[in-house]
Amino acid sequence: MKKIIITLLAALFLVGCTSKVSESTTASTSTESQAQEKKPVVVVTTSFLEDIVNVLAQELVEIEVIIPANEDPHTYEAKPEDFNKLDKADLILYHGLHFEGKIVEFLEAKNGVDLTANFDKASLLVMEEDGHEIVDPHFWFDIELYKKATTNAYEALKTLLPEHEEVLKTNLEAYSVKLDELKEYGIQQIGSIEKSQRILITPHDAFGYFSRQYDIQVAAPQGVSTDAELSIEDLTKTADFIVEHQVKAIFAETTTDPARMEKLKESCKAKGFEVKVVSGEHQELYSDSLAPKGVFGDNYIDMVKHNIDLMVTNLK
Repeated sequence: MKKIIITLLAALFLVGCTSKVSESTTASTSTESQAQEKKPVVVVTTSFLEDIVNVLAQELVEIEVIIPANEDPHTYEAKPEDFNKLDKADLILYHGLHFEGKIVEFLEAKNGVDLTANFDKASLLVMEEDGHEIVDPHFWFDIELYKKATTNAYEALKTLLPEHEEVLKTNLEAYSVKLDELKEYGIQQIGSIEKSQRILITPHDAFGYFSRQYDIQVAAPQGVSTDAELSIEDLTKTADFIVEHQVKAIFAETTTDPARMEKLKESCKAKGFEVKVVSGEHQELYSDSLAPKGVFGDNYIDMVKHNIDLMVTNLK
């Protein structure tokens, strides 16, 4: 009887030890798995840069965005959670050219990568604001410049992810082909609008590079800053231009107040000319942001196509 009891106790002891070893092994494996799955954190300032990183790095990184889609980077003020994002970043990417306005100094202090730092100055446009000449920051409407920024993002990501260099390079090359096709699409579509009607009126001055890219004249009653006051002088000057050129339609933007274009319409009406305001859900131009996730235009290529198609539909 004693032999049986001793045998049972020994068996239970072995089972307990085996269970503990198994639990220890499982916990160790789980910790190793979590370590392997941990991805580098890339913090970007805008939806444009989020899209670039998505295209290039896909599932290789975790992406955090500072300025949400449909918010205005010109006037954005940093929030406490933004500083938390920057603190945990393995890489920070931003537009440069003072596009991020009020948070630039924080990005520089955190050693963020300025994706336009090596742009040739001759390729950049200048504009006037408050009596001063500044560089136009809306470079993404020139697809060649956007390709340059994408290449710069690739270089930064390659340094962060050297083991994935070939994947990054393949994605960059494939995307470059798509951007070339997009540029050709725009040239053909905008070119189908009669030259005399190829005039784009928007609230703030964001489409200078687009004008150069597609040979379309642009005008805006507001300067580069979307929070600038719309003066009666600027409103009257733009209205006179619309009446003189018999412009069919003027366009609201997603990051500006559509009421300003309604004021412009009323100013034209007072001069005896009716002009259509193109606005409303999915009927506004994207200038300083992509569309929110799940809406057509939530990536760069679809955003540009949305803008082009909206212009052609209302100006042709």
